[in-house]
Amino acid sequence: MSPERLSEGDRSRFETLSVTYGEEPDLSNGMGDVTVPIHLASTYAVEGIDMDTGLDDLDPDQDQFLYTRLSNPTRHALEKRLAALEDGDHAMAFASGTSAIVSTVMAAVEPGDHIVAFEDLYGGTNTMLKELFRDKLNVGVDFVDAADPEEVAEAMTEDTTLLWMETPTNPLLRLCDIEAMAEIADEFGALLGVDNTFMGPYFQRPLQLGADVVVHSTTKYLNGHSDSLGGAAITSDDEFAEEIGFLQQVGMGNVLAPFDAYMVLRGLKTLPLRMRQHAHNASEVASYLEAHDRVKTVHFPGLESHPQYELASQQMDDYGGVLSFELDGDLADVERFVANLDEFTLAVSLGGVESLLEHPASMTHSPLPEEEREALGITETLLRVSVGIEHPKDLLEDLESAFEAIGAESEDAPETAASMD
Repeated sequence: MSPERLSEGDRSRFETLSVTYGEEPDLSNGMGDVTVPIHLASTYAVEGIDMDTGLDDLDPDQDQFLYTRLSNPTRHALEKRLAALEDGDHAMAFASGTSAIVSTVMAAVEPGDHIVAFEDLYGGTNTMLKELFRDKLNVGVDFVDAADPEEVAEAMTEDTTLLWMETPTNPLLRLCDIEAMAEIADEFGALLGVDNTFMGPYFQRPLQLGADVVVHSTTKYLNGHSDSLGGAAITSDDEFAEEIGFLQQVGMGNVLAPFDAYMVLRGLKTLPLRMRQHAHNASEVASYLEAHDRVKTVHFPGLESHPQYELASQQMDDYGGVLSFELDGDLADVERFVANLDEFTLAVSLGGVESLLEHPASMTHSPLPEEEREALGITETLLRVSVGIEHPKDLLEDLESAFEAIGAESEDAPETAASMD
């Protein structure tokens, strides 16, 4: 069953879908659960032997289940809701965001094919495309500056079957024009995949802008509470959905567990409320950092100083909750700054209700060689911030306290050295 199409910018409809879609109470069993239960059964009883019915004939919408790897009531409810929120027809939920990406890319390419990808991708995705698809599966991969559509077009070949984009990117918050990418993909007969993890469907809907498939790490904003690992792929292309579904259920058997599906369903109920607060707080933090004399650069698409601010305003409904900034100092200053934070926890991942801060060069992007990191602008003084939903004044006071601490330590350093002499 396809979800009802969303009208662009219709927030109230989105909020209703995020709370109830896919969890319609079933009164036929006398229970009428208003939330889908966690169905932990690995297998399901069938009425009898039927030689005319195969796996492809089973319809989860009619409560027809056989084996949880193939379909599960809790996961199915989540997949229905994710498809609705991204304005797609099909959703497949995986055990992680990485598994969603690898299955989607694998469904799109064969040995000898070619991929054009944004050069500024999450380090794990970058490594996957190079070491798995390029080195082991004989798929050509070119990384380009997708902020410039002309560079993307120039990299396309007759063998290109997939454009792979993140927008905004991780960790420099660079954007690509999704509509322009879709036009290029169509011209060459390629598919366009967009990792929408940083924005989520509340602020950005790539399928409406021409993408063929959208992926998420549901671990991030969709779940929103840093307590579930998962991923998802959403598309309206029936044939492509069948390919991804085959890999999810049979080819790799990589599915989201029922408990995690339940946790994401729970998180989605507050997604619009959380995203509004994330965006508000991130805007406050970004403006504060941009004005601070200990900060070189702030990367946040909601700042007018961002080189793609106008594009961000066109294709997104708000600017999200992630930013990065470069401290004016050296690695030792960064270490002192981080050590003096209380409200911001040093940890990878993002999208949870709590504020997190990470050091890309030594954490998320450490798999990349140093020269690649430097070429991308991922320096030793770059910090990425996932701004939570705490009171913004507490976050700003925490940052100011850390800045004051490194300033005080810098002033004390010469005196300490003198006293040692």
